[in-house]
Amino acid sequence: MAPSVIDLPALDVLIEALRGGGYRVVGPTVRDGAIVYADIDSAAQLPAGWTDRQQAGSYRLERRADEARFGWAVGPHSWKPFLLVPVLRLWRARRSGGGALELEEEPAPDERLALVGVRPCDLAAIAVQDGVLLGGRYADRDYAARREGAFVVAVNCGEPGGTCFCASLGTGPKAGDGYDLALTELLEGEHRFLAEAGSERGEELLAGLPRRKAGEADVAAARRVTDGAAERMGRRLEAEGLRDLLARNREHPRFDEVAARCLTCANCTLVCPTCFCTSVEDTTDLARSEAGRVRSWDTCFSIQYSFLHGGSIRTSPKARYRQWLTHKFGTWHDQFGRSGCVGCGRCITWCPVGIDVTEELAAIRSGEEAAHAHD
Repeated sequence: MAPSVIDLPALDVLIEALRGGGYRVVGPTVRDGAIVYADIDSAAQLPAGWTDRQQAGSYRLERRADEARFGWAVGPHSWKPFLLVPVLRLWRARRSGGGALELEEEPAPDERLALVGVRPCDLAAIAVQDGVLLGGRYADRDYAARREGAFVVAVNCGEPGGTCFCASLGTGPKAGDGYDLALTELLEGEHRFLAEAGSERGEELLAGLPRRKAGEADVAAARRVTDGAAERMGRRLEAEGLRDLLARNREHPRFDEVAARCLTCANCTLVCPTCFCTSVEDTTDLARSEAGRVRSWDTCFSIQYSFLHGGSIRTSPKARYRQWLTHKFGTWHDQFGRSGCVGCGRCITWCPVGIDVTEELAAIRSGEEAAHAHD
């Protein structure tokens, strides 16, 4: 289907069509001083007229001079909590009145999600998690059930944050594959959206919206939006050769400098849209009549996460930060054939002490180049 143009009222029609199709619609909204993803039932709940200002360790909402619905970058939430839920009961066991043990596996979720407002970096992050949780020999059953029926409405980025660097990694600001419908918000002249279908489901939904065929001026305006966003990225990263760079510099002094600041609070892994570490806990009630197993998010910044018989193998902040950085940008390639970072910048924004991965990687690279210059 050729690109179409829809106007502002059509957003309500879109959301209502998704709800009418049996989807649980989740989208961006303002809550507690941030733009977060939550259940929405109308376009009135979108963050109209808001933008965000982000720097290392800093996030603030500000009013815009217009009524843009998607005039912001990314908030503390990614879509990960809706697809790889933070806490999941795997099974429970109960003793019946006769003493027999009955095992009950947690049923797979049957609701269908509609994700509205997925940024290109987060769209790329969903693809990364698909590769991790669906691409191996054993797919994660719960993730697969949530992911299979999800309808994705991507929104191309026109307002990058101060910590964004998706353009350096090729994950934005324009959406690649993986969406059902992609919107580009156009604020020049009439407030409207360029809409492009990426699947048969997307074509069916778009066909039911009030729309008109996009003209050359509309397509050119959409291109200016994403081209302008790429030029205004808050951060840059030289991504070429990072895997080998990190492999050669495991004892780089920069890791000691970071360790002096790092709190190992795990904020970076919690906000990261691709981190997938989990742990399981078995519990039994005091009456010994019921037991269960629960899976929950975990982090490589926890000293317990690398605990083997006799103790942890990564006892220092330096070791844990190095593990995270070298896995995200290095050994992830060995495991999954691509980088584990999509350049959303959340780990920089939400680090309490402002540790910046682009700065750290650049320092390691420049340190190696300087050492070679003196050889």
